[in-house]
Amino acid sequence: MRYADGGGLSERGRTTREQVRLQAAQWFAQDMAVAEIARRLRVSTNAVYTWRRRWRAEGEAGLASKGPGGSSCRLDERRLARLAEALEHGPAAYGFGEDQRWTLARVSDLIARLFHTRYTLRGVSYLLHRMGFSPQVPAHRAIERDEDAVVTWRRETWPAGKR
Repeated sequence: MRYADGGGLSERGRTTREQVRLQAAQWFAQDMAVAEIARRLRVSTNAVYTWRRRWRAEGEAGLASKGPGGSSCRLDERRLARLAEALEHGPAAYGFGEDQRWTLARVSDLIARLFHTRYTLRGVSYLLHRMGFSPQVPAHRAIERDEDAVVTWRRETWPAGKR
């Protein structure tokens, strides 16, 4: 996901893009060439042709922002809170006893059990990130490790350079 609100432009970004399309609409009314509009707005000519087609069919209302893209979450706020609470109880509370780590597959199974809704592993990942969870890599201590042979890391200091 490249944008701040989970896949799409922010509200400010959508407003800015809408203003660009509305500026193009003013130039459409003046019968300005598509290539010139694209050059002035620094967008592709294909985008301008699309905007012009929508402007001719629906007027300026056809160029208005339609809001954030993507599908809406299948779990409402109450269910998301219930899922977060279930995740806090740990995997053992839901029959995953072999270790105490939540995997995407386990969370997907938990969602299916609790809410009768299926999510793909990628969808679970997006959902967990949106809820504020992040992937964690457990620190395992190797039994065979020779503590005396372990290299100690330190921060190197570099001499001050010439200015």
